[in-house]
Amino acid sequence: MRILVTAPYHEKGREELTRLFGEVIYRPWKSHGRGYKPDELIALLNETKAGALITEHDEVTAEVIEAHPELKFIGVCRGTPSNVAVQVATKLGIPVFNTPARNAQAVAELFIANVITLMRHTLNSIQWLESGQWGVGAHTSYLQFKGNELAGKQVGMVGFGAVGQTIANILKTFPCEITYFDPFFTSDDPAFKKQSLEDLFRTSDVVGIHLPVTTETKGMIGGELLSLMKPDAIFVNTARAVVVDRHSLLEAIENSRIRGAILDVFDQEPPDETDYRLIRHPNVLATPHIAGATHEVEDHHVAILNRVLNEYFGKGNHQVPQLVNREVLSSIVK
Repeated sequence: MRILVTAPYHEKGREELTRLFGEVIYRPWKSHGRGYKPDELIALLNETKAGALITEHDEVTAEVIEAHPELKFIGVCRGTPSNVAVQVATKLGIPVFNTPARNAQAVAELFIANVITLMRHTLNSIQWLESGQWGVGAHTSYLQFKGNELAGKQVGMVGFGAVGQTIANILKTFPCEITYFDPFFTSDDPAFKKQSLEDLFRTSDVVGIHLPVTTETKGMIGGELLSLMKPDAIFVNTARAVVVDRHSLLEAIENSRIRGAILDVFDQEPPDETDYRLIRHPNVLATPHIAGATHEVEDHHVAILNRVLNEYFGKGNHQVPQLVNREVLSSIVK
């Protein structure tokens, strides 16, 4: 079987696919300059006569899938297959495999780094130093930029999947008190305490959002919850912007109801005027959707997807799964 791979996939990973399936045709979207549009993907599948597709950022719409109902599977190198018409694929009997937890370590590291950066006034102190403001007095900077340690703080996770658990396992050693809200998961680690959503917002020093986008989570974090936060608490969103009511968050920031916010995702990307009001606020540390942007993430998604494909097809399993992620997630997090 020929496998069309448009996701970034290192040579060793492609060799493993070749041994399992027979032939790999590698047309990465990065070389194309952007993800393939539906008409381009249909043409590419026709040209290569591929029997399966491994994608990352291409638009695998219903049109693409219906034009190629013979596909044996679609592999998606993402935590959630949001670029694929999964329901159409499932209806046609095409398994869809994704790679949950591929960016868990990357997001966790940036989460912790940026929380410490905000708590220690690191960016402000660098700008102050570079601007030549250090006058007479050895203790000027010591007094002006004295911050807080992350150790000893309560960090609350809204959603306790791969990212939340990775952060929690690192922060446990600081040590931090870790609490979480997740109606679908209960940790067996006694170091992690499950809370109601309201209690988590009320008691945490740092609130981290780690939610997928669903009908239930869109706009889930609004003014009522934000109003429960401590005045010196920090709000962090490295997940998806639409799960937070940005107007309520902006109001909380501009009225100094919380200490600050750390944001990596925005309602509009590129940002619109409202997003830029958040981004440019002095109590906000904002990054341009780079929490999962490491070279190692691509290595992770290759390892995860190849293992799932080998387990599924290597064992002769021909049942069509719902998204193959729960089993993978539990094994990776452990």
